[in-house]
Amino acid sequence: MTRKIADCRKHPSVSHCSLTIAGEEEEVVRAATQHAVSVHEHTDSPELREQIRSMLEDEKAGA
Repeated sequence: MTRKIADCRKHPSVSHCSLTIAGEEEEVVRAATQHAVSVHEHTDSPELREQIRSMLEDEKAGA
């Protein structure tokens, strides 16, 4: 199974966040949602989770 990456640097914010989260898709969606809520003040919702899921990228081999 291909690991997924959520990288805050690719989504500019006022906090200039540099966090990158990598792992299996469901792990990354869960962790990135918690991060978005606690750091970026988003509201946890199915729409937020789908938005995060749509922005995930495959981890490059050897990264």
